[in-house]
Amino acid sequence: MKIDWAALGSVFGVSLVVTVALVSLFTLGVAGLSRRERAMSQGDSAALAATGAYTCFAACAAAVGYGIYLIVA
Repeated sequence: MKIDWAALGSVFGVSLVVTVALVSLFTLGVAGLSRRERAMSQGDSAALAATGAYTCFAACAAAVGYGIYLIVA
């Protein structure tokens, strides 16, 4: 058996980058919800913060769904 170390390294690199991107996107969503709560407590409009947070969460869900699709297909 011969292991293709370049391909293995490539898979590791891509998975590392995608993991960091998903964690960052989820963190932005949580930060958006925090800003929404802060704006609501001050009586300001929180529509932009909520929209940004929900967009980040939707992008995370889409990325996870695409990953599951790639595994199953």
